[in-house]
Amino acid sequence: MLTFLIAVLAGLLCGVLSGFGIGGGSLLMVWLTAAQSMEQRTAQGVNLLYFLPTAVCSLFFHVKNKQIIWRAVLPAALAGCLTAIPGALLASTLDTGLLRKLFGGFLVLVGISEVFFKGKKSGSSG
Repeated sequence: MLTFLIAVLAGLLCGVLSGFGIGGGSLLMVWLTAAQSMEQRTAQGVNLLYFLPTAVCSLFFHVKNKQIIWRAVLPAALAGCLTAIPGALLASTLDTGLLRKLFGGFLVLVGISEVFFKGKKSGSSG
């Protein structure tokens, strides 16, 4: 029962972050692999399924609040679709340890970028 409750709490926290559009799925990946000792590839699959309903729920409000730049959606979505299949195939062939290190390195780079370069982007207010 405690494990289920912790999973619900993790889902709630990641859902709030997903609603903000700031990577709740990344935090979910960390929780699944580090706290739940889930294999990296399995956690990726869970994360992808988690993303579908949370994205739909968040998207409704972002569209309603006119926070979508539609001319950016199509090229980004097409590029993402074209590269998702080779990316998934590549991930399935990589050693799990290497995959975890690559993901961890990516998170570190994103964190450094947010801390040191966020205010320096043009047009940024924060």
